[in-house]
Amino acid sequence: MEETAPQHLLFVINPIAGDVEKDELEEEISATCQQHGITYDLYKTSGEKDREEVKQRLREHKYDAVFAVGGDGTVSMVASLLIGTSTPLGIIPLGSGNGLSKDLNIPQDTEDALKLIYRHQVRSIDTVDLNGHPSIHLSDFGFNALVVQKFSDGDTRGPGSYAWIAMQEYLSYEPKRYRIETDQDTFEGKAFMVTIANANAFGSNASINPNGILNDGRFEICLIEPFPKAAGIGILYKLYTDSIDDSVYTQKFSCRKATIYNLDEEVMHIDGEPVEMGTEVTVTMHPKSLRVVLPEPGDVVA
Repeated sequence: MEETAPQHLLFVINPIAGDVEKDELEEEISATCQQHGITYDLYKTSGEKDREEVKQRLREHKYDAVFAVGGDGTVSMVASLLIGTSTPLGIIPLGSGNGLSKDLNIPQDTEDALKLIYRHQVRSIDTVDLNGHPSIHLSDFGFNALVVQKFSDGDTRGPGSYAWIAMQEYLSYEPKRYRIETDQDTFEGKAFMVTIANANAFGSNASINPNGILNDGRFEICLIEPFPKAAGIGILYKLYTDSIDDSVYTQKFSCRKATIYNLDEEVMHIDGEPVEMGTEVTVTMHPKSLRVVLPEPGDVVA
């Protein structure tokens, strides 16, 4: 636990994330904070000027931590405002994927995650910059980014919807052309996916970078190269058994800086949010630039 217990917190709540009843959740947050003598503020996202509103609150108040209560989009937005500051990011995961929280071993059960309000440790993790856009977890080009875009544009949520879109797109998807220049290696050719990995696994639990470490001062560029359609099941199996590095269709570069040329201008996402980045993306590592709230050693993680 931290030497000084938290006194003042901000909770940024996405009211449409997850299946949790938000009124009950707010009551639980209130009860937990009151029980432990913690003052707090709530901000509910609306989809309009949320970043500016949260930024204004951070200017007006000194918070001991800011908890993102929602999915990966809410987490990414809050995290981007805390990079390079002394204020830690807390996460109460409510989304469909919750990728970063899983890689940080944050409880996925809401009741257990709420315990982080008063019982936690704080550690610093790396972040990655892509043409001025911060990435904390995983970003990529190619097939997965296309599925993320179509999922984001759709009306339904949840892993079932994501899997259905992936299945529909898979049979017709053609690998795209990339050139990658890192501080140690160069690649040019086609790839099914190009993932910039600061962490390990997507929210679907598919582990693209099984041995990635969030605070080692390096990120990995993980390539899945073109493969026969019949090999897809085997690749999927390796993604879900932490063994994708053993596939003959993969390459990985560990680096601190890289430039990726997206020669076919394929769609890209950053931490689960589709973005337009153009044909040239410069990737830079910022070591231990984000403080995060984590379970204490020995605490049970759900």
